[in-house]
Parts: sequence; structure tokens; C-alpha cells
Amino acid sequence: MAVAALLAACGGESSSDSNERAGTYQLEVTEANFPNEQRLGQTTLLRLAVKNAGDETVPALTVTIGVGGEAGEGSSLPFGVHDASAGLAQADRPVWVLAERYPRFAGSSKPAGASTSNKKTFAFGPLKPGASATAIWKLSAVKAGDWKLNYRVGAGLGTQVHAETPSGSAVGGTLVSTITADLPEVEVTDDGEVVDITSSGKRGSE
Repeated sequence: MAVAALLAACGGESSSDSNERAGTYQLEVTEANFPNEQRLGQTTLLRLAVKNAGDETVPALTVTIGVGGEAGEGSSLPFGVHDASAGLAQADRPVWVLAERYPRFAGSSKPAGASTSNKKTFAFGPLKPGASATAIWKLSAVKAGDWKLNYRVGAGLGTQVHAETPSGSAVGGTLVSTITADLPEVEVTDDGEVVDITSSGKRGSE
């Protein structure tokens, strides 16, 4: 199981980077999944699966996340933007709110992704050669708009540790999502299940 491949992946503060072995490590994102259509108040999952494609143990698998654009780059929050309006006591505003005890590994109920000095970076611990790990963030949409969520995968916390894909490019990508304020049309089935209704009046699940 992917969780077993990570040797130090509990929540909390990340360990020092002083013991990380300098070098360049090969990592590959095998899954990046986030719904591209969401509604205010809706809870969704962000899933990132990463494989160690090299021959050496990665010192510390890290994922750095941020909302794209100037407002996102100016925010200290991984899922937020910086509001430049005057008089705000807190200028960083969330686009998504991260649930407690997340991120975590797929199949685990325990939190993972230790906090680091950079709030946007989550450290998941070492990853053995050939092993894969799937990290999950549970997020609630709280700000409508068209958003880009950028993610970058690293091999350690120190400046002497680098990550690249097997082809030599940076490890990461961008996920696009639109959050709307529209309320869904729903109906209750004979079984008591609440389902979405399409514009044609049919159940969205059919």
C-alpha cells in the first residue's frame, strides 16, 4: 500500500531538512483530480498521486499548492487569495476551506502532510523507489469565480534537493475549476434519495 511506503507522514511540524541527501530525484504525477465545476458550499476532494520513478528513496515528498494569478500568489494560504481592499483586518481570503485532519493518504483516516514554514507546502515524508502515494485534500468551496489551482511536487525541503520528471521537466501542473453560486435543482426519489435534476427534468444520475 502507498501509505506503507512513506516513512514519516504524520501531521504536525515537518522535520529538519539538514539530513536530506542532496541530489535530483525522479518523480511522476500519475493522477491529478479535482472537479472543474463546483458550487458554493459544496465539498469536494483534490487527489494527487505521485510515483517515485527513480532508483533512490526521495528524502521528503512535498506538495506546494496555490491559487493562480496575482491574488493567489500574494496570499499565504494554499487555497486562498489576497484581497487588496483597504481596511481589511485579514487580507488573505479562502477560495476553498480545508477540512480538519486533511490532507491524508487514500485509504487512511489519519492526517498526513506535515506543516512547513511555508503554509502552501505540505511534507509527506520519504518515498521509496518505485512506490506511489496518493494524497487527498477535502475542500469546501466558499468563493465563486473561475480559478486555477497550481501544484508543484518536490523531493525535499532543502535547496539542495530537486525533483524532475523522467523526461527532465518540472513536476507539477494546473487544475481549473469554476465555482458558481447557483443552487442545484433536486428531487427526492421514492427511496428517499436526493438527486440532481437535469434541465430536461430527468434525474442527473440516470
